[in-house]
Order: sequence, then C-alpha cells, then structure tokens
Amino acid sequence: MDLLPDAPAGRWGRRLHHLTARLRKLIPFVSGVLASLVALFLYSLLAPRSQPLTERQVQNTVAQVLASATPPPAYSSLVYQAIQPSLVLIQVEGRDKDGEQTDGLGSGVVVNDGGDILTSLHVVTGTTSIEVTFADGTTSPAQVLAAQPEIDIAVLSVERPPVWLVPAVLGNPNAMHVGDEAYAVGNPFGLYSSMSAGVISGFDRSFRPPNREKRLEGLIQVDAAVNPGNSGGPLLNRYGQVVGIVVGIVNPTEQDVFIGIGFAVPINVAGGAAGLPPY
Repeated sequence: MDLLPDAPAGRWGRRLHHLTARLRKLIPFVSGVLASLVALFLYSLLAPRSQPLTERQVQNTVAQVLASATPPPAYSSLVYQAIQPSLVLIQVEGRDKDGEQTDGLGSGVVVNDGGDILTSLHVVTGTTSIEVTFADGTTSPAQVLAAQPEIDIAVLSVERPPVWLVPAVLGNPNAMHVGDEAYAVGNPFGLYSSMSAGVISGFDRSFRPPNREKRLEGLIQVDAAVNPGNSGGPLLNRYGQVVGIVVGIVNPTEQDVFIGIGFAVPINVAGGAAGLPPY
C-alpha cells in the first residue's frame, strides 16, 4: 500500500509548501480588513447623515467669531499713552507794558533724565515766574536754561523734579513724508493733556510769528489742530516719538484760533538747545 508523503517531493513540491505557509499567515490580516470594510459599510447605512449648514447659520457663526475678537488699539491711543507721562503744563506770570500782571500758559515735554524741558520760547518770554506741572501732579518753579530765539525754542530747568521722570522718545523727522500721521499733544486753552490728529502737510516751511520781524525757517507744517496753549508741546509720529516742537499757527483773520495750518520746529533742530545729538 502506498503512503502519502508529509510534503510534496521535488522543486515544485517545495514551492507549493512555501506558498501554502504564506497564505496561512495572510488569513488573519485579510480577515481583519474584511471585518473593517463590513463595519464601515454597516456604519454608513445606520449612522444618521449630517445636514449641510444653511447660509444663515454660516453668517451667524461668522458674526459670533467677529464679535468675540478684540481689535487692536488705534495708533492714536498708543501714541497718547507713550507721550502723556512726558508732557508738562507750563504756567507763567508777567507784566505788560503798562505794568499790569498777565498770566499765560503753554506746553512742554521732558527730553532727558535730568528733567530738562523743551518748549517754545515765546511761551516764557517776558515772564516773572514760571511754574511747571508734571504728569504725576508734581509742580515746581522753573527757569530758562537755554534759548534759541532764531527757532523760538527754550529749555527749562526745574528746581524740584518728580521722583519718577519719563523722558520722551525722540524720533527722526527726516524719515517722515508728506501724508504721514502727525499727532499734537498739549494744553490748548488750558485743557490739560489734549490730543489732536492729522497729517504732515509739508516740510521746510517759513513762518513769521505776530509782532516779530524775523521769520522762522525750516518748519514742519501739519493740519493736526493746535491752538493757544499748544505752543511748546510735542508733535509726534505714529510710534509716539517726538519729531517736532509746536511753535505757531497761521490764521489770516485776527482771531487766535486754528484754521488748518500749524507749524513745528523739527526735533533734530530744537533738541540742539538742550544739547541733544542731531540726526
């Protein structure tokens, strides 16, 4: 009687044996794949289908996202925050030609760690006393430390500076262009720490102040509102850097109010009176 061998003999028998062994190993994998496909098929049949969003739902979702977003602060707000600690109110007393006491006010800006203040010379000309009020409420008598009449700029030195001094950051007016944002901060009509916004209207302007024979040259022209009390205050760029010191306005009428043309001395020129390096 012939007995069946354990494995086919010969070359073809060995190949068939190896193929059978491989197929046995693939059976669990194939079974898993088939089970997964069956599960996906059953899920697609039994699971509820999601409904597409309506246009109204999309609009409501967009509106909710926009409402929850916090917009960044305006440039003007950041400029004001940067300069406000460096702004000062200048109050003066003097005598007119008849010997009567006169009062006046203006603006100034702290420009160094020593508490020196840049302002417009005409604010403190002919005065008998000068008092400066800092942003923290500290008050102190002040004196004219240096003056440059040809550009209407004065430097004030105070007797009692505040404990915390915040000098302004100075910018480069030569880097600005017509149309750039311009901000004026000062004390118009005694309204402390007021801000106005506009643009640079021109450069290298000349202007003859009332009751003066000599013209001021090389000025920055702006349309940011400046009025009596703004004189001596800072003109700023969009980064809160001082690019000029306000010195005057042009008004063809006899009224002392702003009509759209203000002037400032570039800070690289005005700062020379306080010993600041030019750009």
